[in-house]
Amino acid sequence: MASTTNSMLQFQVFNGDFSSKLQPFLSPHTSPLTLRHRRCRFICQSTRTEKSKTRNLMDNASNLLTNFLSGGSLGSMPTAEGAVSDLFGRPLFFSLYDWFLEHGSVYKLAFGPKAFVVVSDPIVARHILRENAFSYDKGVLAEILEPIMGKGLIPADVDTWKQRRRVIAPGFHALYLEAMVRVFTDCTERTMLKFEKLLEDAHVQGTIELDLEAEFSSLALDIIGLGVFNYDFGSITKESPVIKAVYGTLFEAEHRSTFYIPYWKFPLASWIVPRQRKFQYDLKVINDCLDRLIKNAKETRQETDVEKLQQRDYLNLKDASLLRFFVDMRGADVDDRQLRDDLMTMLIAGHETTAAVLTWSIFLLAQNPSKMKKAQAEIDAVIAKGRITFDCIKSLEYIRLIVVESLRLYPQPPLLIRRTLKSDKLPGGHMGETDGYQIPKGTDIFISVYNLHRSPYFWDKPDEFEPERFLVPKKSEGIEGWDGFDPSRSPGALYPNEIISDFAFLPFGGGPRKCVGDQFAVMESTIALAMLLQKFDVELKGSPDSVELVTGATIHTKNGLWCKLRKRADVK
Repeated sequence: MASTTNSMLQFQVFNGDFSSKLQPFLSPHTSPLTLRHRRCRFICQSTRTEKSKTRNLMDNASNLLTNFLSGGSLGSMPTAEGAVSDLFGRPLFFSLYDWFLEHGSVYKLAFGPKAFVVVSDPIVARHILRENAFSYDKGVLAEILEPIMGKGLIPADVDTWKQRRRVIAPGFHALYLEAMVRVFTDCTERTMLKFEKLLEDAHVQGTIELDLEAEFSSLALDIIGLGVFNYDFGSITKESPVIKAVYGTLFEAEHRSTFYIPYWKFPLASWIVPRQRKFQYDLKVINDCLDRLIKNAKETRQETDVEKLQQRDYLNLKDASLLRFFVDMRGADVDDRQLRDDLMTMLIAGHETTAAVLTWSIFLLAQNPSKMKKAQAEIDAVIAKGRITFDCIKSLEYIRLIVVESLRLYPQPPLLIRRTLKSDKLPGGHMGETDGYQIPKGTDIFISVYNLHRSPYFWDKPDEFEPERFLVPKKSEGIEGWDGFDPSRSPGALYPNEIISDFAFLPFGGGPRKCVGDQFAVMESTIALAMLLQKFDVELKGSPDSVELVTGATIHTKNGLWCKLRKRADVK
């Protein structure tokens, strides 16, 4: 694609011509974040017009092929024309958003011999995720992740998921989460000490430049290691073969999530293709490590009932990990392979997502200094000079809202993938067909969390960074089938969840297959963000537009989030 298009797709700097053309549509208070998104859409539309003649042949052939092979079963649904050519060169969820604005909340994405249904509506999402959840499985996602996560919770079929969920969910009980606060603070303190040491070495300048995305990734990996399998990766200060293997596996998961032809399934591909040979080696390194940890845990097993496990003195327990809980649970005997799949799933899902949440939280705060100061004022009032406790997290309300607002703007992941196990009828949703849409068995569905979170129909100023928005109820305003945003529906919730928003906000999914570690993730992110802002002021090294955005399993930066850190002048 043209260089201007590539620049737009990756949020690079745009020249003044585009700003002048957009100016009539902007208010005096339009934020840089909104401006960047509108520039993005403007350039996309211009590029489409210029290249329409070249693309029509490929697009029409693709759509005809899709309609023929799908037997016209989705024929009543709006179709995103030009799907094939628009998919190349930029993150998929950008194109899905453009087509959402053009075609509505439920549309068909024609892609060669395959058709996908794209859902951008909370009413339809609620039907798929909660009301009719067991008529769907993970489909394409399971196929991609099975070689990595096996039958872990994310890719597992419905029957396996039901069995493992009964074992895993009790592990995230209140006393365990309270004990994890110590793990979160200890690991984050290591990171802060590392930053302080770097500042001491650069005492003349008083400022250091760091890739905070990389630092957050190391921090999240250490937390997952200790919290899930009682293993200290020590990645904040060193690199080991296991750490290299973990990152190698993450890169491969990302590669498989974005590569259209599953060549890794071809016979002998794991031996012929160099990256697949490396992937097999990385898996072996991690599996050997997990096997040792599982073996050690089983050798020291103390079998007991789940109720007694949840009443242990976790604050003084040497090994408070989830692995210990799973091994000790009476009646939950499971083979080492299944345990390995469960642990691998938590390692990958719990590591990369948290790093991404912290990265985008800082990215957004750095562009909003007044909100950063407001956050620091809350931190100073709640924490003072003591350590963060479990009760502190409840009082760090604004920090938690920053975390979830970052998840709204940059959801992790931006898409939820499902496949129908039997024919179903989707609701029409807001502004859709009154009679809904009949979909056959085997239909692949993309629930675009990105579109839901930025929908102009369900959010005021959807592209703006406003953590305060979650404190204010929002009425349904005549949208039939949606109950609006109401914090009173889930009193005492740690974060504004899918119940409060009636599925317009899905930071951790929704329904039975919602992420089991949601509270773990929110607490971990809140503590890490609070401890960083307690000691340091942060600003971006370059302009926001220089931060290039790429996506795979999560939304992350292309070249890191380079920031300037300095000790807070108002804190001794």
